[in-house]
Amino acid sequence: MIKLVRTNSENKDFVRLVESLNNYLKIVDGDEHDFYNQYNNIDVLKHVVVAYKNEIPLACGAFKALDETTIEIKRMFTQIDARSNGMASKVLKELEKWSIELSYKTCVLETGKRQTEAVSFYKKMNYSIIPNYGQYKNITNSLCFKKVFK
Repeated sequence: MIKLVRTNSENKDFVRLVESLNNYLKIVDGDEHDFYNQYNNIDVLKHVVVAYKNEIPLACGAFKALDETTIEIKRMFTQIDARSNGMASKVLKELEKWSIELSYKTCVLETGKRQTEAVSFYKKMNYSIIPNYGQYKNITNSLCFKKVFK
């Protein structure tokens, strides 16, 4: 059974999962990793979800407010050997639910074009591609998404 825990960036399991994510992204992003990494400081994340199966942390995600109505999804990751079992969907849905409870209306996120699994996942989760925003505006490897909550 999958257990979802709402927490913050001080959660040790979240910190370990983010370390695994960063190691994965160093390979996928190559020379561009340092650019992306500067925007992924987890100290500022107050809304984190960690997914456990049999008490083992296998997936995570977080969000931060961009303004009064919009949040940005950050640090979504599922351990490679735990993928394709719906865990990422559960984490993302829990983040969306939490943000709606806090009265946010819109969600945005950025992922790399080379992260084809992530691109497919966000499309499956009803996120629409939007023009790149903020620091990703002129970054050709970035792909930005948006979802408006109903």
